[in-house]
Amino acid sequence: MTRALLLQPYRATVRAASSRETQYDGVPEVKFSDPSRNYRVLVLGGTGRVGGSTATALSKLCPELKIVVGGRNREKGEAMVAKLGENSEFSQVDINDAKMLETSLRDVDLVVHAAGPFQQAPRCTVLEAAIKTKTAYLDVCDDTSYAFRAKSLEAEAIAANIPALTTAGIYPGVSNVMAAEMVAAARSEDKGKPEKLRFSYYTAGTGGAGPTILATSFLLLGEEVTAYKQGEKVKLRPYSGMITVDFGKGIRKRDVYLLNLPEVRSTHEVLGVPTVVARFGTAPFFWNWGMEIMTKLLPSEVLRDRTKVQQMVELFDPVVRAMDGFAGERVSMRVDLECSDGRTTVGLFSHKKLSVSVGVSTAAFVAAMLEGSTQPGVWFPEEPQGIAVEAREVLLKRASQGTFNFILNKPPWMVETEPKEVVLGIYV
Repeated sequence: MTRALLLQPYRATVRAASSRETQYDGVPEVKFSDPSRNYRVLVLGGTGRVGGSTATALSKLCPELKIVVGGRNREKGEAMVAKLGENSEFSQVDINDAKMLETSLRDVDLVVHAAGPFQQAPRCTVLEAAIKTKTAYLDVCDDTSYAFRAKSLEAEAIAANIPALTTAGIYPGVSNVMAAEMVAAARSEDKGKPEKLRFSYYTAGTGGAGPTILATSFLLLGEEVTAYKQGEKVKLRPYSGMITVDFGKGIRKRDVYLLNLPEVRSTHEVLGVPTVVARFGTAPFFWNWGMEIMTKLLPSEVLRDRTKVQQMVELFDPVVRAMDGFAGERVSMRVDLECSDGRTTVGLFSHKKLSVSVGVSTAAFVAAMLEGSTQPGVWFPEEPQGIAVEAREVLLKRASQGTFNFILNKPPWMVETEPKEVVLGIYV
């Protein structure tokens, strides 16, 4: 039987958040599309850093929500349930076991797929199971091939009458919604056409997000970068094209390098911006050098091999953990939009802890789905069928909780740490 979950028109009515959760004071409370329903959300990878952070954030944002922690390790799962409290339970799930996966989906309303890495995965097994069991779906995918393979199942999701979001984490995810809002604002002001969109990301160390993030980074080094220049697709070498980007207070100027990220293609196609590129950088600075050297010395087939990459992760992980203690785990996203009239606007999102912010961001997307924002089909976050236009502001407010710097649609001088005043009140 098809679930009634999420298939009601989006309702923008919200109430002030409960004072029981001080971290979420002032955040719009989740108003479920069916208030009489006891919703159950399964978080796959719930014993890992990203999935665990998502489950924790959901328990604070939606205290009445039943959270099912999905994972292979029962001991870790039960420890997470003990942390989350009585409104949670553990479900032993292996996403590579189709029968076990389908069984776990049959008694939940929505599944959050956070069991990465997504790079080099041959199939979208969780989404396929969600379609078969008619279960709403969300993933935190950060791989272009996987994301567009998921998108290719749109017709099947529509036939099953289920809503699905792909690339709905922090970046990609929140960054896509920021870009969509900036492009919409530029077009509404009718002062020039959006021409160039640039995503810049910075994370100190691995951001405390664990070996999965390290594996993702290595796997991305094996992928040729796709970017768009004046409407034409161009191919570039990974971790090349370094530029220095000012991420504002608390982060300042950082070097960032080209990576093959799905929001480049999706925002180019969905938002219609002719030139799009994405870059990433980390700290300490020698990690950037190491990543650049790896792309030059190691054959791309080695960097695309999940088994070999996992072996490298096991080798490097203790060193990375030690350096993370020194580097911290700050994260920042800067989105630049240039228009044909010469104007540039900027969006900025900075948080002290990626390990916290990634969960808060993903939980914001889950909340939007629970409120009925997503239509049947498979969508990217910037598509209005994925996150309704009128739901974007609330989503960004929820996702930006805990940030020490969050702005949108501002001129660059309001972001940068060293703006230059050329005339009274005029900056460059």
